[in-house]
Amino acid sequence: MLDKMKQMMEIKKQADQLKRTLDGISVDVAEVPGIKVVITGGQDFKSVEIDADLLKAENKKRFEQGLLRSLNAAIKKSQQLAAEKMKSVMPGLPF
Repeated sequence: MLDKMKQMMEIKKQADQLKRTLDGISVDVAEVPGIKVVITGGQDFKSVEIDADLLKAENKKRFEQGLLRSLNAAIKKSQQLAAEKMKSVMPGLPF
């Protein structure tokens, strides 16, 4: 029983360390020209940069679609990064 508790505590310690590591990594994504999204490995958005031309009224639809694509791409890239880090830290768990 104590061995299982030690294992659980070690896994929690590794998970906490992994979270700190992921929170410290920034991923830049420029999926759509004129829109750049920066997200951490812990999936917190750090910044969004938008080209001024996209903010014009006639570009509204293009801007909305581009922003959605960029945000989704950033989340996906962040998730892939997290999965890679988890595999290296906790190789026995399926991700």
